[in-house]
Amino acid sequence: MLSSPACSPFRLPPTRGGARRRSAAAAGTITMRDRSKNRKPTQRGRYLSTEAIQAVQSLKRAALRGGPAASAAAAVEPKLRRLLKADMVAVFRELAAQGEALLALQVFEEIQKEHWYKPRLLWYTDLVTVLANKGLRSEVDKACSYLKREQLEPDTEGFNLLLKALLDAGFTQLALDCFRLMKLWDSDPDRITYTTLIKGLESLGKMDLCAGIQLEAENDYGSLDFLDEVETEEACASSS
Repeated sequence: MLSSPACSPFRLPPTRGGARRRSAAAAGTITMRDRSKNRKPTQRGRYLSTEAIQAVQSLKRAALRGGPAASAAAAVEPKLRRLLKADMVAVFRELAAQGEALLALQVFEEIQKEHWYKPRLLWYTDLVTVLANKGLRSEVDKACSYLKREQLEPDTEGFNLLLKALLDAGFTQLALDCFRLMKLWDSDPDRITYTTLIKGLESLGKMDLCAGIQLEAENDYGSLDFLDEVETEEACASSS
């Protein structure tokens, strides 16, 4: 009786060449990834559109070719004019989030030219934060000069975020200017406003300026007891 091939004494062992061919074939296998999974939300659940993604990439390439100072209006304007309002704002916020400070400023300046433009303090906070993080003091001054010419609705929360961004970056005088602007536009300072200013000025060693803000806080609230309350509330919020 013939033995089965598996048990045959005449069966040759597999060659090393065959094993190498199989491993090479496995190594050469290409796995395709769904690029849509790489998209990151720019703000609360909103994803960049294809047009916005292309605009961000194109602007960054133009900046690399022309250098940071020349990336410029000639490259920025035509690429943005074709975008819808939401996409243009998304491009600005994405560039700011990626730390592309000068490009974000250029895109913001183009947004200001649009007929639909209505200023939002959140945009200014994004812009000031990225410019300050890059140490671009003159550009931070420019952004704040734009803000001073705006006509804004009362927005205490927005001003609180802007004040924190300025103080975190050490822009003491600009923070105080924005605090005066806040009052001018009927955005009433709240406990968070005064806590942000007092703690920020203390951390920067500006004790004389801090004393002046403390007096204003006492006039509005009767005492400074709320400082510890706000810190406790923020600590609880960050731990939850």
